[in-house]
Formats: sequence, C-alpha cells, structure tokens
Amino acid sequence: MAEFAEVEAVDGVRMAWNVWPGTRVEASKCVVPLAALFTPLHPVPNLPEVPYAPLRCKSCRSLLNPFSQVDFVAKIWICPFCYQRNHFPAHYASIAENNLPAELFPQYTTIEYALPGETSLPPVFLFLLDTCLIEEELVYLKTALSQAIGLVPANSLVGLITYGTQVHVHELGFGECPKSYVFRGSKDVTREQILDQLGLTAPGGLQRGSAQPVGVIAGVRDGISASSINRFLLPAADCEFTLTTLLDELQRDSFPVKSDQRAARCTGTALSVATGLLGACVPGTGARILAFVGGPCTEGSGTIVSKDLSEPIRSHKDLDKDTVPQYHKAVKFYEALAKQLVNQGHVLDLFACALDQVAIVIVIAKLMQVCLQVGVAEMKVAVERTGGLVVLAESFGHSVFKDSFRRVFEAGEHALGLSFNGIFEVNCSKDVRIQDTVVGQGNTSAWKMCGLDRSTTLAVFFEIVPSVQSGTPAQPISQQFFIQFLTHYQHTDGHMRLRATTVRRRWVDGSASTEELVAGFDQETAAVVMARLCSFKMETEVFNNSPDETAYFRMVLNRENVTNSLVMIQPSLISYSFNSAPEPALLDVAAIAADRILLLDAYFSVVIFHGMTIAQWRIAGFQNQPEHQAFAQLLQTPREDAHAIIRDRFPVPRLVDCDQHGSQARFLLAKLNPSATYNSANGPAPGGDIIFTDDVSLQVFVEHLQRLAVSS
Repeated sequence: MAEFAEVEAVDGVRMAWNVWPGTRVEASKCVVPLAALFTPLHPVPNLPEVPYAPLRCKSCRSLLNPFSQVDFVAKIWICPFCYQRNHFPAHYASIAENNLPAELFPQYTTIEYALPGETSLPPVFLFLLDTCLIEEELVYLKTALSQAIGLVPANSLVGLITYGTQVHVHELGFGECPKSYVFRGSKDVTREQILDQLGLTAPGGLQRGSAQPVGVIAGVRDGISASSINRFLLPAADCEFTLTTLLDELQRDSFPVKSDQRAARCTGTALSVATGLLGACVPGTGARILAFVGGPCTEGSGTIVSKDLSEPIRSHKDLDKDTVPQYHKAVKFYEALAKQLVNQGHVLDLFACALDQVAIVIVIAKLMQVCLQVGVAEMKVAVERTGGLVVLAESFGHSVFKDSFRRVFEAGEHALGLSFNGIFEVNCSKDVRIQDTVVGQGNTSAWKMCGLDRSTTLAVFFEIVPSVQSGTPAQPISQQFFIQFLTHYQHTDGHMRLRATTVRRRWVDGSASTEELVAGFDQETAAVVMARLCSFKMETEVFNNSPDETAYFRMVLNRENVTNSLVMIQPSLISYSFNSAPEPALLDVAAIAADRILLLDAYFSVVIFHGMTIAQWRIAGFQNQPEHQAFAQLLQTPREDAHAIIRDRFPVPRLVDCDQHGSQARFLLAKLNPSATYNSANGPAPGGDIIFTDDVSLQVFVEHLQRLAVSS
C-alpha cells in the first residue's frame, strides 16, 4: 500500500479502485464501490498559494489544471472534463511554454487560491456551559475554559451562554456589572422571540408574527448595529477579564433537585438560543458553538428522558423496539437545528462528560448500559451535518477532555487547523458522476461544510454514466478520466480560500484486464469505505454499547483519514524487547511475554503494557542504575512512541500504563485474539498469559466459516 500512501501525501486522495472497469456492467461486478476518500485540508507539502481568482471552464465550471491542453499561440485552453475550448483572459497574455502560471505546473495537482476582495469577520466562538453538574465537575470545566480563553486568538469574537433549568445569555459588553438575559428552559422559543428578548430585532423590521424574523440571515446589513452585537460577542482580548470573572463567580444551577429526580437540564433550548444569537449577529461567517454537556436533556426541546430517575435512559434495545417516543421527537428537533446552523454557516461542537452517571454505574451493575448517556445519539445529526468536533469522556477532569479541548485552540505544527463556512464541490469527467444511490448526503455534487480541519476526510461514491441514447452500458471515449475536488472555505485569518485538487485515473477495457484492476486495488481504502458504508446501513442496529457511545464511534470513523480509520478497525500492536528493534506483533494473547513491552494503539486508547519480568525490574528501580541504561532506554522508547501518537490525534486518546496481571491490563486483553483461554487444552508459553472469556478464537471462527462455505 506504500504507492497509494505516497499519492495520498501529495493530494490527500485515496481511491478504493485506482483503475476503473470500462463499462457499467463490469463495474457492477466490483463488490467494493467506486469511491474516494478525500481530505480537503490535507497538509500538502510546498502547497502553492496564488493571490488571484481561478479560471473556470465556461461549460462545466471546472478549474484550469495541469491536465488541461493549452494552445499557447491562440491563447486557448481545453478543459479535460468536457473538452470545451476556453480563451485565456487578458492578464494571461504573457503565458508561454516557458512561462506557465502555477495552476499548469504538472506537480501542482493541488493548488490554493487566496481570493482577492473576499474577506470576512474573524472566527466566532460561543461557549455553552451546562451548570447542572456536581461541584467538582463544574470546577474542572471552569478551569479548562479559563485556560482556553487565553489560547483563543486575540481577534476572535467570543460569547458565553450558561444553562440548567433556565438559559442565561451573558452580556459581555457590560463589564461594570454582571448582566444576563434569561429564557425559560421548559418553553420552546422561536428565533423571533430570541431576537426580541435580546434586543437584536432591527428597527423598522418585520413585526411579531411575520413570516421571516429580521436579522437571522442578514445581520448588520439588516439594520442591527455593531454596538448591539458587541453586547454579546466581543474580541477575546477585550473581554478576557470579564469572562474570567464570570467563570470564577459561576455557580451550580440554583434550582433544587429532589433525590429521586434528575436535574432539569434544557440542553435543546440552550442550543436554540445560541443558534438564534449567532444567526442574528454573524450570519454567513465562521462561528462555532462549543457545547459542554454533563448529562441528559430533561427539560424543553430535545428532551431524551424524564426527570424521574425511575425511568431509565434509552438503550439500543429500546430503540430497536421503538418504545422511546422522546428519541424521535428529539432527533426531529436536532434535524431542524442542523438545517438552521447549515443555512447560517455555523458549527456545533460537542464535549460530553458524565461523571455522576459513571458513579451510579459502579454501584448498580445493571445500569452499565447507560454509561455516558447525555444525548449524543440525538445530537449526532447536528454535529455531523455542520462538520463539528465531538469528544466523549468520563469527566471534565479527565485528560481525554482536557487535552482534546486544549488542542482546539493550540497553534503550531500539531494544531487542528480549524476552518469555517466551507463549500465542497466535485467535478467529474463526462463518463463519471456522483452515485445516484444516496449514501449519507446525496442527490448533489456540492455540499455545505460549515466546519473543516486538517483531518476531516470525506467519502465520495461514484458510478459510471450509462448511455442516454441506447440505455446500454457506457463505454469511455478515452483511456483516462478526471475528478476535481474544490473546497471554498474561510481560513483562520478570516480570508476566503479556494483549494483545488485534480486527479487523473484510467480505464481498463473489459473483463480481460482483471490483473490491471487488481493491481490498482487499494485494500486499505476499501476496508475504510466498506466500514463507513456498513456504519451508514446499520444506523438502527443493536451493539454492545450505549447509543451515545455507538454514535460517538461512528462520528469519529466518518471523519478520519485512511490510516486512523484502519487503527479503529484493527488496532496496531508493537513489541519492544532487548533482543530486537521494535516490531509489529500479532493482535493475539500469544504476543504477551514476561520480557516484553507491548504498545497497543486502539485509536481511542493507547496502552503501554509491561510484561511481568519487565514490571518487576522497573519496580525494583533497575532503570535508575548506571549499568542498566539499556533497560532505561527500553522503558522510555514505547513512552516516546505513545506520546507521538497522542500528539497528532483528535480526540486525544486515553493513555493507559499497566503491568501484566494488573487491573488495567484489561485494556489490552480486551483487544486480543483469545487463542489461549482458561479452558484451552494447551496453556500459555512460560511468561505468557490467557484470556478469561467464552468467546472463540479467530482460528475457530474461520474454521467454522470454512465448514459453512463447503456444506450443502
């Protein structure tokens, strides 16, 4: 797969099939679909940035690219997608074979245009805080936010909304005295009511009951003054002290909660207010709602469970039996919210932690399935459709949350590279089109991408175009075809950019070229494409997780690149020993040995596992003795490799440092093939281990499949 990985490094594109069958009939025989995984903001080495607008084909609107044919005498270029002849404009008059513009250089298949005159506001971050938390969790959250405020770019606009039984919109432009606007959490609130109560309705605008509330899609140009907007959204540098003071004085929700009830938490109403506020103040520019949720919504819109503790939170079994009417109502609410956010160009990021429920789980075993149930399954649609980030952790004090949240604002080589308000478009040769059968969001060749970052990876499914005249399978008119990916987005500096990536692939004619098809088959990309496809088709299936955890894992899978997705599908295991350099090990219990250290990368967790002998030596302190420097280095190497993995990943994985036979060794054992169990005929090798499970090993499973395959 090294060849395909090199192609990905250049353009951020990997395709399941790098050579395509020449007819629709032959393509239908390919079980794996014709699909591409594309990372729009992939860090391309030596990416050229040009300070002018691109040239578009007057017929198909594709951009000038290195595969275009150029007549330097007539000053004409021929579009490789539709073969339309286009004249160069006057400012390309000096073009020649030895004086090419950047977009025609053969090595610049990916190029970025800094569009002149298209500027925008700096990015906006609206913090949405849950105050129905236990005191310890609220302290953790406030500390994390206080640190984040210092990392936010100074010119970024920031705002603060807190919620519990009620929603409080804090006015940051009135620093002399704390001031907030309150919305009742149990009552549905319209966009017009939000604007009226916040005093953002434009003078002379539409009155109550009108079809379209003023300010939702036009902002300042609709008559809302900048001073009104600055009451709630201010540059971080101007309101850092006010925000810090508000957080220091912030208390838990003051409404009493009975011992047999859950807290009244109006998450949906709070999100409605936040969406309406951003729609009035900064429509059409990059803005993110960063929602911090510590439990299930029990009040108002988006409710997933009642306040009565005797009612359990929905499980996969409940969803399968369709016995949770609140679920469908909540999903419908968040679908409408997602549509509004997309229209405004805004993002919903979700940070969900629920320590109080984990404590219940420890005490009451039968509630294990409700661990970390905060409503991620219902909110999933709003997060995914806006390109938002999602982090699910046990506590706001856990490193998974703290480190992940810090990375949102960190700059430098390992920054997320957050971008905003994008539009993603795909242009294809005449013989190719976006697949008609909808997978995810379909029936179009352009999509709104409100939030993007360096790891956002999209799966695009294609099909060969049938002949319109005869209805027979299409036969390509040339031996090659082209696909162009266009990403128009707001850079973190506020300017608009357009990144264009153009790739060329070729056809093979008929079934006689099977070997060529196989040679161009990327099995790693195919595995990820099929995993995404299965995830989409099994949205309603039952798994051994809570609905929130299932939604979380699927959301992360659907936004990661090939390498990271493969780690989710099959974790990697590296073995460290005195006798050899670090080397891959089978994901099997047989890999455990007393004199080895194992490093497991399971994407959401990274485990450093010390064999029994290694652990005993470490506890004895041999690594601190000068004559045992080799042992000290052996201990240090997997730690360095683990931190390198963690540094480049979002969400930040849990780091587990454990010893053989220790309590946390379960994090490794749960991922290993149980080739040796407590009832195996042959025990483990000396210094090895066994797994206490009734699950069959991979060998037994494959043998069973073989018997089924050959049976009558």
